[in-house]
Amino acid sequence: MGESGRPLKVGMFVSAMQGGMRDGALRWADIRRMAERSEAVGFDSFWIPDHLIFKAEGQPAHGPWECWSLLSALAASTARMELGTLVLCTGFRNPALLAKMADTLDEVSGGRLILGLGAGWHEPEYAAFGYPYDHRVGRFAEAVGLIKTLLRDGAVDHQGQYYTARDCVLRPRGPRPQGPPILIGALASGPRMLRLCAQHADLWNGWLVPHENTPAAVPPLREALDAACAAEGRDPASLGRTIGLLVVPPGLDAALAGADYAPRPLAGSAEEIAAALRGFAAEGVSHVQLMPTTSGEAAVEALAPVLELLDRG
Repeated sequence: MGESGRPLKVGMFVSAMQGGMRDGALRWADIRRMAERSEAVGFDSFWIPDHLIFKAEGQPAHGPWECWSLLSALAASTARMELGTLVLCTGFRNPALLAKMADTLDEVSGGRLILGLGAGWHEPEYAAFGYPYDHRVGRFAEAVGLIKTLLRDGAVDHQGQYYTARDCVLRPRGPRPQGPPILIGALASGPRMLRLCAQHADLWNGWLVPHENTPAAVPPLREALDAACAAEGRDPASLGRTIGLLVVPPGLDAALAGADYAPRPLAGSAEEIAAALRGFAAEGVSHVQLMPTTSGEAAVEALAPVLELLDRG
């Protein structure tokens, strides 16, 4: 809960698509200003997606800036907000090196990193940059176990099916003895990923952007996650719940909203959006990542009144 009665943490997510970083629509200077303003108006966190290129059939290729480079710069450009990857594709980076990178960025940020991890999904970017696409979830399972062990224990000796890290140690260590928290995204349709989340994650993420962006969508997801925790002998209460949401910022042109992304984006007045976020908190969600349909500083300013309303309790 926020310091002034806020019922859940609220983060700003920078889209890789239209309205966000697509083909440099938001350049580094824009993203830095967006992050600095997000911190100033009271957002709890700032999130960057991890994609290399998008290639849809019949359309020209397009892409965003690289996630980790941006996040490293943001760690030095901000002071208070948590910084997260939503989510970092383990197939794009050696997992032992990724653990080293995470400890280093946690040091640069003063212990503000949330390490969101995923298996990826867009096959053309794997082919374009020379990464294997086969056995994505199997590769992810091995990678996340290796990353977790290195971050929690500071050492690993691993010879696996896909990765090797022999007598590997992390030195020096970042500001948190067990490294940053690990977030894994999974929906009820992905039982293997839910199991891996229950086994390894500190935080779960449900990405509702292409679905119904309402509190009513949470109970079936929560039930599936609780069942996965029970199957692993884990107390469901020990796994934090986060949700990614598509939101139409109040008062802004909503040309990019609605049918392009979701059956039902989170929309309305600042009061209506704040009420919906309280509804998510009532469903057990502790942190939301807002993906505005219009990005940049304008979206931050339009959503600032929502934070003020939440802070009033």
